[in-house]
Amino acid sequence: DADAEGIGLFRSEFLFMDSDELPSEDEQFAAYQKVALAMKGKPVIIRTLDVGGDKPLPYLPIPAEENPFLGLRGVRVGLDQPETLRTQIRAILASAGAGAKLHVMFPMISTVTDWRRAKEIFDEEASAAAFSGEVSVGIMMEVPTVGIMAEQFAAEPGCDFFSVGTNDLTAYTLAMDRGNANLASQMDPCNPAVLSLIGQAADALHANGKWLGVCGGAASDLQAVPILVGLGVDELSCSIPA
Repeated sequence: DADAEGIGLFRSEFLFMDSDELPSEDEQFAAYQKVALAMKGKPVIIRTLDVGGDKPLPYLPIPAEENPFLGLRGVRVGLDQPETLRTQIRAILASAGAGAKLHVMFPMISTVTDWRRAKEIFDEEASAAAFSGEVSVGIMMEVPTVGIMAEQFAAEPGCDFFSVGTNDLTAYTLAMDRGNANLASQMDPCNPAVLSLIGQAADALHANGKWLGVCGGAASDLQAVPILVGLGVDELSCSIPA
């Protein structure tokens, strides 16, 4: 209704955070199918479960950590508890025929090994389900290593895109807590170091025939958007009011 061309960041963790127990495969399927039907052929990028750090789940045991933002969060939770990730992937694949062009991205990928392990789980579930549809799979780029090693990640088989989470990418690149009010004025996604990582990623992906999106706060920043487009960003995911 707001004339969006798709959903650039479907935050699947809300399905889990709004529940007192782990959502079943059927419950997840119903949610993904509802969105896919509503979008009528438009792209929908579903981020797999992104909890840990500032988003704990009482029923999903994650040990207390001194540095939760550097600990078990994002895809690391799924790799540590693979049946949770497998259930979610099965539900996503089951909804792929509902009308939207589905994309899946894994959050908090920091090494090529992370990517390969997550993609292997995805491929195993697709094979077990005899899935014959089309679902693109990519990386949420929020850790600097993905930008630094963009050429290697872009060349990985089955890696179709990156979507940049500029909030976390800025925090991890500048080593600043984005929740610290004293540092808020310095948390600038247009810092040259952050922009350099985004530009490297765009070049590497385009060289491999793939695309780059931005799903962080900078995608809604009127001053940042011309810079992002100039760097080669192909897709922007904005908040609804923006």
